[in-house]
Amino acid sequence: MDSSLNSKNKIGVLLVGHGSRLPYGEEVINQIAEIYRQKADYPIMVGFMNMNKPSIPKAINELSKNGVEKIIVTPVFLAHGVHTKQDIPHILGLDNGSEHGHGHDHSHHDEEDEEIQFDGEIIYTEPLGADSRLVEIIKDRVNTALN
Repeated sequence: MDSSLNSKNKIGVLLVGHGSRLPYGEEVINQIAEIYRQKADYPIMVGFMNMNKPSIPKAINELSKNGVEKIIVTPVFLAHGVHTKQDIPHILGLDNGSEHGHGHDHSHHDEEDEEIQFDGEIIYTEPLGADSRLVEIIKDRVNTALN
C-alpha cells in the first residue's frame, strides 16, 4: 500500500476538552492545539464533549475529510473520571454500547448529534496524569506568587 514515508499524513490528532459556558477552557485548549500544530507534522483538531464547538464527532469528521486513517484521541484532562472512562469512549463508539447508564446525563451538544463518519482506527490515550512537566508549571506559579 503506502510507503512509511507517507504514513504521517494519514495520522490525525484530536484533543478533547470538556466544554463550558465560560470561554476560558475553550481558549486554553485552542492555544494548546496551536502550540502543538507548530511542532507536529499531522493535522490537529480540538473537539468538545459539550457546550463548545466543534463537537467530538464533528472534529473527527473534519480529520476524516483530510484523509487521515488513524486518529489519536487525547483527553486534555488531568485525571480519569466519568468523562474519560465512560462519556468520551461512548461518543467515540469505543464502549460497544456498554455501561453508559451512570446517572450523569450530560446533553453532549445543543445541536442535533452529528454521527461519526470515519472508517479508520481511533486510538484513545490516557489523560495528562501526574507528570513532572506539570510540576514545573506549578513551581513557576508558586515562585511567581512569592515574588
